[in-house]
Amino acid sequence: MNMLGMGSRKDKGFLDGQFLIAMPSMLDPNFVRTVVYVCAHSEDGAMGFVINRTQDVSFSDILVHLKIATDDSVDRLPASVSRFPVLCGGPVDNGRGFVLHSEDYHCNSSIPLSEDLCLSTTQDVIRAISAGRGPSRATMLLGYAGWRAGQIENEIAQNAWLTCPASEALIFDWDLDTKYERAMALLGISPSRLSSEMGHA
Repeated sequence: MNMLGMGSRKDKGFLDGQFLIAMPSMLDPNFVRTVVYVCAHSEDGAMGFVINRTQDVSFSDILVHLKIATDDSVDRLPASVSRFPVLCGGPVDNGRGFVLHSEDYHCNSSIPLSEDLCLSTTQDVIRAISAGRGPSRATMLLGYAGWRAGQIENEIAQNAWLTCPASEALIFDWDLDTKYERAMALLGISPSRLSSEMGHA
């Protein structure tokens, strides 16, 4: 599925706005213990962002790389900017940046995903965040997760993923270490219990 085609889609799939939560049996190293926010799903495929995997690149690094800031000026940035979260959004096109954010900010590239969430893909939003004029809630992701037509449905049928409605609070929560467990808790499930039950199947 083409990321840029999301804004014009009229046909939404049943996974739009859902979390995919990797089962403990997940073997793909790209998705072990991941929580994925699905932002687009149709008969053509699905795409989303891993929201609980860290990225080695910092927001300050990105500002310098894009020449929005210099090595000297990033040292003077407020902590809220210098510590702005940059996550590994998925294995596809991981040199490309995306910003998931609240709907109180819009630029030319902003794509509404729901009543509360938007996705922006240009430097405008990064500049706004660095200047303290950005959205009230946001996270930056490098890369995304994508599935071809029918692939994610097959993976769900093979018990690779659990699904539940996405939680905006969890998407923007910076405590990544416990996000997987808290996503499971949305379904009333403990990962450790699920692992033990699977071991006795």
